[in-house]
Amino acid sequence: MGMATPVHLSLLSKTSPSHLVLAFPGTGSISHKTARFKCLASQSGFFTRLGRLIKEKARSDVEKIFSGFSKTRDNLAVIDELLLYWNLADTDRVLDELEEALLASDFGPRITIKIVESLREDILAGKLKSGSEIKDALKRSVLELLIKKGNKADLQLGFRKPAVIMIVGVNGGGKTTSLGKLAYRLKNEGAKILMAAGNTFRAAASDQLEIWAERTGCDIVVAEKEKIKASSVLSQAVKRGKEQGFDVVLCDTSGRLHTNYSLMEELIACKKAVGKVVPGAPNEILLVLDGNTGLNMLPQAREFNEVVGITGLILTKLDGSARGGCVVSVVDELGIPVKFVGVGEGVEDLQPFDAEAFVNAIFS
Repeated sequence: MGMATPVHLSLLSKTSPSHLVLAFPGTGSISHKTARFKCLASQSGFFTRLGRLIKEKARSDVEKIFSGFSKTRDNLAVIDELLLYWNLADTDRVLDELEEALLASDFGPRITIKIVESLREDILAGKLKSGSEIKDALKRSVLELLIKKGNKADLQLGFRKPAVIMIVGVNGGGKTTSLGKLAYRLKNEGAKILMAAGNTFRAAASDQLEIWAERTGCDIVVAEKEKIKASSVLSQAVKRGKEQGFDVVLCDTSGRLHTNYSLMEELIACKKAVGKVVPGAPNEILLVLDGNTGLNMLPQAREFNEVVGITGLILTKLDGSARGGCVVSVVDELGIPVKFVGVGEGVEDLQPFDAEAFVNAIFS
């Protein structure tokens, strides 16, 4: 019965460019001028250049990351006070208090103990002889972990058009908003974006995504009738993306608790559906997690990863949280890279994650 029912979908069109123009920002030591080039979407290197461009622009806007983690930075400011008058006789007391500061910022027990014990060994071995050296070693150890275990922080969009990105997560985590902000960022870099309103479980979700489509000037595919399967909506959207030369199809999905197994199974169906249209799709499955939940996000992330295979994380609402250490914990525990962080309410405040900028922001 279900397969015989026609799928009623609507494509809401906005004006889209027929070609792509990417602009590389100047870097201080090389040039202050903006170099422009045309890049046809059919060229195999387009997605590689797109990812690199997004990363470069993020590095030129590190102030957003810095200001976005102000509460976590304030939480960790006690470390500077501890190390200011550090001496060898105070090592145990200082390291105990440093451990407490890291735990309070949700670094998590495992990574905190690992960091503190490594510092203790280097201090006792005479490798670290001042407070500033200890601080540098602390920052270095966090950075090395993020780079080692989260080394694919760039979007991996493959070489076939359209690239397909599925956005998944629980209700209230900022999933649809993150999709809208990601569309804005990709569109600004010259990509032709099609949104797919696959959140058929919550009626208002399609309306919310349509507002984002209007706001960003992107096209969107929505179901016109109720009780249409999410997998059908996403499948038709990807077909439309393939036929009409879209570069990226951004797929919204129904928000769900990680313990709701029927809805989790729907994600599997969505993943299979888009893969039938474009081999290898989806290129990315991004899990949106609320930064305010801190370490409580780990069970969610584990369950989603087991069901559909998460390729990257979007951590939202970190500007309102003093628990930014969860960024380190989730990468350490799961080995899944953080791709974007939400550090504000503005449309430009979904920032590509840069490990070095993050470390400097929380341990300034």
